[in-house]
Amino acid sequence: MATAPIRILGIDPGLRRTGWGVIASVGTRLSFVACGCVRTTDSAGLALRLRELHDGLADVLATWEPDEVAVEETFVNKDPQSTLKLGQARGVALLAPALYGAPVSEYSANKVKKTVVGVGHAEKQQVEAMVRVLLPKATPETADAADALAVAITHAQHRGAAERVARFALLAGSAR
Repeated sequence: MATAPIRILGIDPGLRRTGWGVIASVGTRLSFVACGCVRTTDSAGLALRLRELHDGLADVLATWEPDEVAVEETFVNKDPQSTLKLGQARGVALLAPALYGAPVSEYSANKVKKTVVGVGHAEKQQVEAMVRVLLPKATPETADAADALAVAITHAQHRGAAERVARFALLAGSAR
């Protein structure tokens, strides 16, 4: 019996540019679907930029209809104002798929790099190169889109393990 593909949307949040990438996963087989970047207007106020980000992600969700969404966690910058703004953009990146009704998972940047490249402190170029190896038809035009595809790949690799743990816990509970 063939398993239906799971469509996964990866999001790399940012206030200026939020990368997104969609892949399909069947077992351990991954295939590229689409990727891009939601850009906000630099000269607009924060509230309008967050709305642009939400509207852009809502369009991506409506167009590509993902089954699951994965969002990269925020790392802390040296500049507290930048960190706060990135956190607000990340909040929108979590909210949009939640409003859409998709389950959302989160992964640290180090986990994404370790999963895709094999090293937790890999350079952006290494991540992009491995994304192109793992998804040969991928066409990320920005580092943000490549990072989003890496987040989706990470979710595809780790979602199976999470499902197995949940099934085991369920079976262990019913055996009592």
